[in-house]
Amino acid sequence: MIPDNRITDLLGMELPILLAPMAGAAGSELAIAVSSAGGLGALPCAMLSAEKIRTEMGIIRQRTDGPVNLNFFCHVPPVPDPGNEAAWRDRLRPYYAEFGIDPDTAPAGAGRNPFSAESCAIVEEFRPEVVSFHFGLPDEALMERVKATGAKVIASATTVAEARFLEERGCDAIIAQGAEAGGHRGVFLEADIATQPGTLALVPQVVDAVSVPVIAAGGIADGRGVAACFVLGASAVQVGTAYLSSPEALTSEGHREALARARDDRTVLTNVFTGRPARGLLNRFVSEVGPMSDVAPEFPLATAGVGPLRAAAEAAGLSDFSPLWAGQAAALSAPMEAGELTVKLMRDAQRLLQS
Repeated sequence: MIPDNRITDLLGMELPILLAPMAGAAGSELAIAVSSAGGLGALPCAMLSAEKIRTEMGIIRQRTDGPVNLNFFCHVPPVPDPGNEAAWRDRLRPYYAEFGIDPDTAPAGAGRNPFSAESCAIVEEFRPEVVSFHFGLPDEALMERVKATGAKVIASATTVAEARFLEERGCDAIIAQGAEAGGHRGVFLEADIATQPGTLALVPQVVDAVSVPVIAAGGIADGRGVAACFVLGASAVQVGTAYLSSPEALTSEGHREALARARDDRTVLTNVFTGRPARGLLNRFVSEVGPMSDVAPEFPLATAGVGPLRAAAEAAGLSDFSPLWAGQAAALSAPMEAGELTVKLMRDAQRLLQS
């Protein structure tokens, strides 16, 4: 029994469970496992080259007939500010010295790619069932090209205003991302993260404000969270952190160890890794430089300065400078195969709804 079959009918899924597209941690193996179990697998593309996206999509298409979601960022690349980037490197200089890194050799560059004509050509080539966007939407011409492939378009909203914006511009469904969610906030209209609502408050207000189906996201890690979101009016849920401990995920060993120790009060919103607010577990770098830093360059330019520190620390077996993305319900997660988790989430939710 599914309380609302609009999403499953729209996206061609058996179960209303979507894998959150987690850049760096979710690849073809995780997408295949979730899609094969009846949910919607996702391939995050913002950190992948065009060649890598094609390779991963080729693997997915060979190994599952289930629907797949290609996910892209829609940020506007900032104009580089040499003074700001120099100040950021000055802030990081003591850490470079600690690891014996010459700060002048630290690379520059974005590290995250926004949706482009090249990205759109890949969508036209593979014709995924779903294309999702984070940080808003691409321009109208690119949206028209995506829709022309037959793909359903979904995108993240962190407020009711953003949800209305997305519906007005042709989204087929909207992801209501509560403040509890791990990873980057999908904010694109509202700058003040302190005022953004949690999932419990956001989902029913978005449901009331738009006519398209709503997908709840943020703090959902077990059947109780899934059932609660259905009661709030969501047609489906998007789950991320709970999948990070799955064997199919690309999660690093240090990240897995941190998730195993997760507590309800150990995640924060921080901009020190990329320049944009994202929720993750506290570690040394977040505590000492952030959580929110006025010096960090605009997204995604902060990434380059941190990269050498992350590499050096991880080589020494440390996660002190790694982004340990996780939502507030991380402690509810238990390691299991992704397909098993997908089925369990829905089975447990149904049991609660029928009791």
